[in-house]
Amino acid sequence: MKNKIVPNILIERIASEGKCVGHHEEKVVFVSGVAPGDVVDVRITKGKSSFMEGEPVKFHQYSKDRIEPFCSHFGTCGGCKWQHINYDLQKSYKRQQVLDQFQRIAKVQIPEVLPTLGSEKTKYYRNKLDFTFSNKKWLTLEQIRSEEDFDRNALGFHIPKMFDKIIDVDHCYLQGGISNDVRNELRAFAKENKLSFYDIRNQEGLLRNLIIRTTSTGQTMVIVQFGESDPSSIDLVMEFLNQKFPEITSLLYVINTKGNETFHDLELVTYSGLPYIEEEMEGLKFRVGPKSFYQTNSEQAYELYKVARDFASLKGDEIVYDLYTGTGTIANFVAKQAKQVIGVEYVEAAIEDAKINSQINGIENTLFYAGDMKDILNEEFIQNHAAPDVIITDPPRAGMDEKVVQMLLRLAAPKIVYVSCNPATQARDLALLGEQYQVEKIQPVDMFPQTYHVENVVLLTLKK
Repeated sequence: MKNKIVPNILIERIASEGKCVGHHEEKVVFVSGVAPGDVVDVRITKGKSSFMEGEPVKFHQYSKDRIEPFCSHFGTCGGCKWQHINYDLQKSYKRQQVLDQFQRIAKVQIPEVLPTLGSEKTKYYRNKLDFTFSNKKWLTLEQIRSEEDFDRNALGFHIPKMFDKIIDVDHCYLQGGISNDVRNELRAFAKENKLSFYDIRNQEGLLRNLIIRTTSTGQTMVIVQFGESDPSSIDLVMEFLNQKFPEITSLLYVINTKGNETFHDLELVTYSGLPYIEEEMEGLKFRVGPKSFYQTNSEQAYELYKVARDFASLKGDEIVYDLYTGTGTIANFVAKQAKQVIGVEYVEAAIEDAKINSQINGIENTLFYAGDMKDILNEEFIQNHAAPDVIITDPPRAGMDEKVVQMLLRLAAPKIVYVSCNPATQARDLALLGEQYQVEKIQPVDMFPQTYHVENVVLLTLKK
């Protein structure tokens, strides 16, 4: 069936990872770039015995739930795949995604999944974006066929499934502040001064990556990643940004000649301003360094943490374990309502940030430990610390290691508040925890409008 056109498929619903579902001759067809209610001809891109995948080539009928995408890059850039679906429906499908995963994987008795807590901002909600410099700008088929000699230097996002092709972004609706101006002005300056854009295949070129971080308090961090050590060119770029954008409160750079863009093991240089920015939440300040993790939707992170705190319903005398604490945001956020909060995190730099965040806020009832969760949370740790009354866990997308789940069963805390960015792995972990815990509450939270991603908070209580 590959490359064949299947006509008049009715798109029925949204499935996992944002793809939609139709049927052809009783076989499921997953289709990208459509909405429930569309009737489309589909070109099959992958055929299996039990399902097919495809892309729309002709629309016969448009869904009543479709809206006009607001971004000129929609459909090419992979950042906002749901701009064509109205926001109420997005929230509804995110709730359904949680319900489907729990019914299919967790197989434990669950209460009603609450309606998705929506984000007040559906545009310009991100506080961090990474842009990539490339000498391999993505061209449309029309541009390629024209045989014109296009400038191939670009600064923007990777095209989905094309590691070396970058879409040259004109305006991005994900981040506000000076983000668009910094990107566009830097790109123009680099071209004017004939600075080399990175060649990812040959791993050479001066300008490699641009990271912009903003805060709700109005501070801005800009990090430029250089692929070559060229002091005069680096100074030229950094001084341009320093002079052009005095609003930047933290201007840094890093020289990275490795095979990937990660820089957690590299030294960053503060060119001007402070080596961090500060976020604020309920009067608490959180210091965010260039290597720090912070939830990328600041305003909605506050709503997420309030849900976690409400589910924990602390009275002031509890011992709380905050697992995968990151920079200690949740730990410090709930510390005032607890007797003691113990945070554990793999990344040592994040734990140092967590300690600083407690210090600058005058919080004295937190303890933080760095190390692999399954190694730290052992019998010796349990013997040296008070038993937890509440465990808050917020693991990465992969969920919790099975050894960690087994230790949670061993600890048998009366309550577990499980925050997850991946309902599928959360459901898998709940299946294991289900032998001792029951699910009391489920609250999806939308951190990423225009995408299929959803955060989910679950309250578990020990079975009596």
